Amino acid sequence: MAHEDARRRMVETQLRARGLHDPKLLQAFLDVPRHAFVPSDRQVDAYADRPIPIGAGQTISQPYIVALMLQQLHLLGHERVLEIGTGSGYQTALLAHLALEVYSVERLPALAETAEQRLEQLGLLNVHLTVADGSLGWGEHAPYDGIIVGASVPRIPPSLLAQLGDRGRLVLPVGAAQEQTLTVAERQGSSIRTTPAAGCSFVPLIGEEGWPV
Repeated sequence: MAHEDARRRMVETQLRARGLHDPKLLQAFLDVPRHAFVPSDRQVDAYADRPIPIGAGQTISQPYIVALMLQQLHLLGHERVLEIGTGSGYQTALLAHLALEVYSVERLPALAETAEQRLEQLGLLNVHLTVADGSLGWGEHAPYDGIIVGASVPRIPPSLLAQLGDRGRLVLPVGAAQEQTLTVAERQGSSIRTTPAAGCSFVPLIGEEGWPV
């Protein structure tokens, strides 16, 4: 019950109070137990208004930033979505509630294994995981209606743009190592329109079309 109360407070004070009002989005945050995706020694911080370390130099992002990014995808429920950076699996679980099919790529095998176990325990059957270089996407299942990247890039990876379907939206942090701009790239036929959404700071996306190791 304590976790449920904390989750409701998170939605009201961190999301709704900051202007996020999509009912389906807010319901997903109510339905997904964030505490199930943080290390056991950080349970007390599970619904805090900040990112939480999950090991291997990675974090589970601040709830508001996750919600803001998901809102930018404009999901209606019938979409096929690519997630770059499975991490803890929390955002993956939210996507599973918001989209028809979720394809998620994680670079670190240990994180991918733990995330897969958590997602299976929650009974989320519309999620497909792989371990690979996320900066190159997952071309086998392209095109995607939406792509979301949970780590920063110095520039938009060409491979991700190539895997974006017509009228699809790509949401990702672009910029320098310490500070980026949350950017939305939307495909309209052969053209790409990019729009800045907010300032942010994410861990780097390591890969061939991301940051070097």
